[in-house]
Amino acid sequence: GVSREYCAVLGGGGAHTFFGGMDPDYARRLTPTKGSAKKATAGGSPSCRYIPTRGPTFHEDFQIHGRSSAQDADSSKSTYETLLRNELLGSEESFLPPSTSTQLSGGIGQGRAQSPSTPPTARNLFRYTSPRATKPSSAFSSSPMSVASQVLLSRPRQTIRKISKAPVKTLEAPAIQDDFYLHLVDWSSTNLLAVGLTQYVYIWNALTSSVTRLCDVGDTASSMVTSVSWKERGSHLAIGTGSGSVEIWDAERSQKVRTYTGAHIGRVGTLAWNSHTLSTGGRDSFIYHRDVRSPERHSSRLKGHQQEVCGLSWSPDGEKLASGGNDNHLLVWDAKMNTPRYSFLEHEAAVKAIAWSPHQRGLLVSGGGTADRSIRFWNTLTGNNLCKIDTGSQVCNLAWSKNVNEIVSTHGYSQNQIVVWSYPSMSQLAMLTGHTMRVLYLAVSPDGTTIVTGAGDETLRFWNVFPAKEESPGGSKSSLTAAELR
Repeated sequence: GVSREYCAVLGGGGAHTFFGGMDPDYARRLTPTKGSAKKATAGGSPSCRYIPTRGPTFHEDFQIHGRSSAQDADSSKSTYETLLRNELLGSEESFLPPSTSTQLSGGIGQGRAQSPSTPPTARNLFRYTSPRATKPSSAFSSSPMSVASQVLLSRPRQTIRKISKAPVKTLEAPAIQDDFYLHLVDWSSTNLLAVGLTQYVYIWNALTSSVTRLCDVGDTASSMVTSVSWKERGSHLAIGTGSGSVEIWDAERSQKVRTYTGAHIGRVGTLAWNSHTLSTGGRDSFIYHRDVRSPERHSSRLKGHQQEVCGLSWSPDGEKLASGGNDNHLLVWDAKMNTPRYSFLEHEAAVKAIAWSPHQRGLLVSGGGTADRSIRFWNTLTGNNLCKIDTGSQVCNLAWSKNVNEIVSTHGYSQNQIVVWSYPSMSQLAMLTGHTMRVLYLAVSPDGTTIVTGAGDETLRFWNVFPAKEESPGGSKSSLTAAELR
């Protein structure tokens, strides 16, 4: 009989083992020796099979090449894990499992979102279930994989949308104010961009790239332009001033329609339209509603904030008004009531950034200032705080894409970045940089594909961030010269 005694033999500078009684020449060919890999590379007959060491970098060394984004890598990992379950555990999954991105709860979303900086939680690779009968593979299939795995691999791969990190156009805006509480840029449904610079309002035509000066609101320090807002449809523009007056202009005719005075004491920093109703918020902490078809000073007055009102936004259905203040409060008002329906007090700094979802009724998003740095989601149908996202810097503006379920935010201290988020996972699709000061102003083009951002660095930058049915026209760099803007 063959001896089963286990022996150790030293050779080739290393210790190797084999069972006693084995042919030494055969054993030598089975066990690696120092330099054997080098001999094989040189073209000689290899003396052994080379098995790579699976050290801590094994998964990095054997990653599929060509992955340019984290989303791509996550998709490949999910596919690989599903294949393992099919082939090793007898699962029959021909679809990828639902995204592991966290969703929101409270009736509008589903779950609780984590901060982007939070490390992902560990999850099991395999899900153990009771054995069940599996469908046999086709007798004519030459693939070693199950039918479910073949179906999974035959599905078209999702393409990841690329967002350019360079602006498509840059305009100069001399002397634009570096003031967190103002709203000096807005884009109309007729593709006109209004920009408030000192006491003037300029109109930039996106189709012709021409610049015209619409008006001069006065030559005193209190007559500075502090806010601009286009009516949802048409060419009427509302202009708030530092003296508390509000002017309505027909930009198409370059003609003033109305002037409202005697209501606000102090500057009017924010404006919001709801059909023929114009809502204005001022440093005096009041909100006024005006029917612009009437010359009366106002139709109603709302008192809820204790400090300056720095953000206003009407819901898409026109039933609710959201207001943010320097008192860190976010209030939600019913259209026909003079007391707030909900008072959200969770923010720890001024609330200027407010936006309603065009995709889900009652879904509101808000952002806080320097001491807060967070984006919060609210279900205004139930009054629930859905989740909080820590952005790491002051949130200056928020806007929702009307084409896809994505959000863009602009930031101030300390990174001055622009971030595109996917909702409801709140994963970052892109981070855009270029402004050297706080990105205080934001507006979205009428087709929903392009945003314009403004900052105290006296530039307006245009970015293509959202998809559309038609390609957005490429932009060339132009500038609003100081002579044109003054």
